[in-house]
Amino acid sequence: MINFNIVLENSNILLRPMDLKDAQDFYKVTSEKSLWIYFTSDLSVKSQLMEWVKTALKAREKEERLPFTIINKPTHEIIGSSSFGNISYRDSRIEIGWTWLAKEYQAKGFNQQVKYLMLKYGFETLNMQRIEFKTDVLNTAARKALTKIGCTEEGVLRSHTLMINNRRRDTIYYSILKSEWPGVKQKNQWD
Repeated sequence: MINFNIVLENSNILLRPMDLKDAQDFYKVTSEKSLWIYFTSDLSVKSQLMEWVKTALKAREKEERLPFTIINKPTHEIIGSSSFGNISYRDSRIEIGWTWLAKEYQAKGFNQQVKYLMLKYGFETLNMQRIEFKTDVLNTAARKALTKIGCTEEGVLRSHTLMINNRRRDTIYYSILKSEWPGVKQKNQWD
């Protein structure tokens, strides 16, 4: 069972459960409109950011999703968010998603560190058999990042999700299986 109060960390990154007061710090790093092209909400709009945070916290209360606030440990700055969700204990499956990083922290290895901490917890503590990811089929940067860490592309669900500006997203799924986890760790030189 997931500990909904868990803190995950390494020397650079701290993932702690999201708190409502984080919204103010989130707003400081979400103003870049281009960040939200592939996201289901435009978090550069304060009202949408607040609704997104409140929705995440309500899901946490129901133990349906564990939203994390991502903190750069050396600077103590909040730099983004990621979550565990779509939890199925019966099927031993969980999703990592709802992930975003402030523009200045992208393509610098922070996302990979976040994924590692979450994958390690999912496979080695929760003993999940499958960890899945999904993204917009148009989001080539996210797709490359998932492939790079060792995820397997599985398929596309057409017209799956309503995005900002009423665009319908084709969603592409990726996964890592528990049997693949040792190879993924080795490939990425994690641990």
